[in-house]
Amino acid sequence: MFLLDSHAHLDDEKFDSDRDELIEEIRKSDVKRLISAGYSLEGSKKAIELAKKYDFIYATCGISPNDIPQNEEQLCISVQQIRNLVEQNKKIVAIGEIGLDYYWNKENKDLQKKAFIMQINLANELNLPIVIHTREAIMDTLEILKTNQVLKKGVFHCCPLNRELVKEALKLGFYISFAGPITFKNSKNADEIINLVPNDKMLIETDSPYLSPEPLRGRRNDSRNVKYVAQKIALVKKMKIEEVAEITFSNGEEIFGKLI
Repeated sequence: MFLLDSHAHLDDEKFDSDRDELIEEIRKSDVKRLISAGYSLEGSKKAIELAKKYDFIYATCGISPNDIPQNEEQLCISVQQIRNLVEQNKKIVAIGEIGLDYYWNKENKDLQKKAFIMQINLANELNLPIVIHTREAIMDTLEILKTNQVLKKGVFHCCPLNRELVKEALKLGFYISFAGPITFKNSKNADEIINLVPNDKMLIETDSPYLSPEPLRGRRNDSRNVKYVAQKIALVKKMKIEEVAEITFSNGEEIFGKLI
């Protein structure tokens, strides 16, 4: 079985004590490809380092809404630095994670929007898809995507289980990535959302070290646990887990290019 963990944060400090050992354990599992997601300038650099070191790891580069500089001048400099990173490294498969987050930051909405649009434009210029983070900002996220063309589309990572968001995202041509929350016992509409997403538009991820799926909630998450996300989708869609693995791996290559 070939699994793709389409979004993990291997650079996170929670992995500092055993990162290399853990990556070797992941390599021995059914996870055959892994995308280490940047969320800041430093996080993007670390994701690139891991992609260079390990042949089965790829990287995304971007500045998340929770990590943007707090003035427009510095934001422009940071986005230019992201551009430089991408232009110098071949294993970067997307710009991200980028987007809007009004849960953690309500005071800088305009700057978040500017950062999102600037990085959409960067992705278009570099012919790359985007990886979208949205939290308590669904309407503004969709409005930006409707008014700013995204040439290579991309994916809503750890997509909120919101019916209208998923419907509109699919209409716009985006993929939906499922993570640990679909396995949670209190996730009331997970089955409905899973069935709402066509097989050719779904991905799986861990968002590790966060959001450990059942039956591992409360523990540090890692890419090996993406199998539990695949199992949940297989159960809901009445498929074999091997089918879910094959479909989501293929979808990942449709978005990010051949992961060889």
